[in-house]
Amino acid sequence: MLRYTVRRLLISAPILLVGSLLAFFMVAAAGNPAAEMRGRPGVTEAQVKALESSMGLDQPIIVRYWNWLVDFLGGDWGQSIALGQAKVDVFDSTMRALWITVRLVVGAEVLAILLGVTLGVLAAVKQYSFLDYLATSSAFLVFSMPVICVAVILKNYGIQFNNVLESMGMDRWLSTVSPATGGFQGDFGEQVFKYTGTYLLPTLTLALISFAAYSRFQRAAMLETLHSDYVRTARAKGISQSRVIFRHAFRNAMIPVATLFSLNSAALLSGAIVTETVFGWRGMGHLLVQSIRSFDPYMLMGWLMVTATLVVLFNLAADILYGILDPRIRLA
Repeated sequence: MLRYTVRRLLISAPILLVGSLLAFFMVAAAGNPAAEMRGRPGVTEAQVKALESSMGLDQPIIVRYWNWLVDFLGGDWGQSIALGQAKVDVFDSTMRALWITVRLVVGAEVLAILLGVTLGVLAAVKQYSFLDYLATSSAFLVFSMPVICVAVILKNYGIQFNNVLESMGMDRWLSTVSPATGGFQGDFGEQVFKYTGTYLLPTLTLALISFAAYSRFQRAAMLETLHSDYVRTARAKGISQSRVIFRHAFRNAMIPVATLFSLNSAALLSGAIVTETVFGWRGMGHLLVQSIRSFDPYMLMGWLMVTATLVVLFNLAADILYGILDPRIRLA
């Protein structure tokens, strides 16, 4: 298993290097951030040239990439150069946004996995039952709805629920804006009350969308496994139904779900743009939108590299899970 993991790690390093090169070239091809100054009142061509020189934009693109890569690997991700805004450190801003999104995504993924896998297995075992139809209909209903619709509906119901609480003389519970800076104050009970109220709606939004996909994948994989030859052989030997399901079928049926989990988690962590926008969270999605709007190349590169690293790491985690779930994979 260790050799299998090391081999996957060695493959991931050149993938990240090639990804950084492609990302840098795409960001550079998007335009010159200093060109926006041209034509502004009181701005001379010499000032524009000086800004381009300070950014290194007057150098060949391959030289600029090499300089950026050396600094990036050394921990210097550069400074935000968005015109008209205060200069901020790209690393600090990216890590701060990533931590905000991590707190949102972890709870959503745990809830989605538990609910989706459980319902998927039950729907497959009880195929064509009322539970199967209910789980399938619910999954298709949620999966067919755009994320923004789910987010807006939950936010609207959250506001109405708060109004009901307020009319009863109670404090508003569900937060529809970004979490408070500096953490939650008060005793343990008050902190739990504020924490759950802040995270419930955006977490539920992401969890519902992910749950639908996990449920459908798990049901399809479980049905295929339950009709395989080795499961029929296990049943013919008189092995109990519960042992057949959890010891023989469930483990192999988790392989497609592991793939979906790795891709879905990386996508959510890299930027749950719609959900963060609706609920006012300043996470990775908000950072991406602001970087594009102000055309901040260093901030964009920081976002892209964090995203690429997350995708590679979660795919590595999926490969390791494959090896755990099916030893034949790591011996191939």
